[in-house]
Amino acid sequence: MTQLILEQALNGLQFGLMLFLLAAGLTLVFGIMDMINLAHGSLYMVGAYLAAAAAAASGSFVVGVLAAVAGTAAVGALLEVTVLRRLYARDHLAQVLATFALILIANEAVRWVWGDQPVLLNAPEALAGPVEVAGFSYPAYRLLIIAVGVAVALLLYVVVAKTRVGMWVRAGASNREMTEALGVNVRRLFTLVFAAGAGLCALAGALLGPLLAVQVGMGESILILAFVVIVIGGIGSIRGALVGSLLVGVVDTLGRALLPWLLRGFLPAETASTLGPALAAILIYLLMAAILFWKPAGLFPARG
Repeated sequence: MTQLILEQALNGLQFGLMLFLLAAGLTLVFGIMDMINLAHGSLYMVGAYLAAAAAAASGSFVVGVLAAVAGTAAVGALLEVTVLRRLYARDHLAQVLATFALILIANEAVRWVWGDQPVLLNAPEALAGPVEVAGFSYPAYRLLIIAVGVAVALLLYVVVAKTRVGMWVRAGASNREMTEALGVNVRRLFTLVFAAGAGLCALAGALLGPLLAVQVGMGESILILAFVVIVIGGIGSIRGALVGSLLVGVVDTLGRALLPWLLRGFLPAETASTLGPALAAILIYLLMAAILFWKPAGLFPARG
């Protein structure tokens, strides 16, 4: 039982860190630009497909990941300059409708290029097996994901907290009008932030590709969790996105693993197997409701 809890806790940490890669870009876009971008999950999907295509063409998983990050960042910057920039002055309803249309366009474009069937993206052969962690076996590839997630989180902290660009980002998230009045080129900052967020989406899609199916529409379900994360953490806050991602990842993963086992103590096995994952999914939203009751602006709001 202890081994199961440790293993699922590591899985939750891994999932939470990948959620952080998505939520970090989304919270900055929402916080700085006051822009609701439902197409953020589509960039995650595009990144996974680009990684699969580049890895198949080059025979190298690393090349696939790097190509996905660079390609999706370029797509994100192009999208911001040509489409999204025109939506900043619109109300949230217009932004939701326009970015929902982008989801449909992205899904059809991917289907046109790669077809309806899921695309295969294999993990590196060197990381295919398990390694010993604290006396039990754990997949080496999942450890790599955890290591990459921690490294990216530290890098983001340094960039946001210790650099001039990070100072502009924090200022923009706190007060966009004042930042612009102080001479910061907000249009260029918006493009930079959006491209960086798209690159992080691609990194998450490329790393999760070998674990999940690379298929059309894969970004929609995880986008909902990313929105839950930024609501829990506080809109515009990188620190909040990290804490919220880890909370959601661990609660979701441990809930799905342990609730069916607990329910089998007093319910039929089939009922427990069906009810457990459903209750685990509800747990995330109960967690969000509890945190919002305690702190309505999230755990670490960028504003106020």
